[in-house]
Amino acid sequence: MSNPGQALHIDIPVVMTDLNIVFSIGALAFEGDLPAPLFHLKLITDDIVEWNARSEVVAVFHTNAGHVALHDDAYDRDRNIATGNPYKSIVADLVTRGVSVELCGATAKAHGWNNADLLPDIQVNTDAMARISQLVQQGYIQITE
Repeated sequence: MSNPGQALHIDIPVVMTDLNIVFSIGALAFEGDLPAPLFHLKLITDDIVEWNARSEVVAVFHTNAGHVALHDDAYDRDRNIATGNPYKSIVADLVTRGVSVELCGATAKAHGWNNADLLPDIQVNTDAMARISQLVQQGYIQITE
């Protein structure tokens, strides 16, 4: 057990000035009650602010995580519940932090979703695999969640 009075020593400090990242989010693994990909997106955007870095961060939701992009009514219909989208405020915060949030068009088609079902500022790409491939070829680092 650690001594609660001791601070954590960072052995390998990371500071970056320029980064381009694409998060491929196909499922929601959880850290407590928070989806890990949303937690990790907040963590990296906090780092970017601290580093005063130039960045492009893209989050592509697809497959079993596409519902994160839905507004309350569409979320309730898709998930068969009546609570609304519990992730909408986190997604809105990520957008204000400069994250481009995208939904896979193939996932949307498979579920019968249209643009009117989406949260504000969500963009639809052709399909996640094509979009992620495009960004990787442009030099983005892919993080798969």
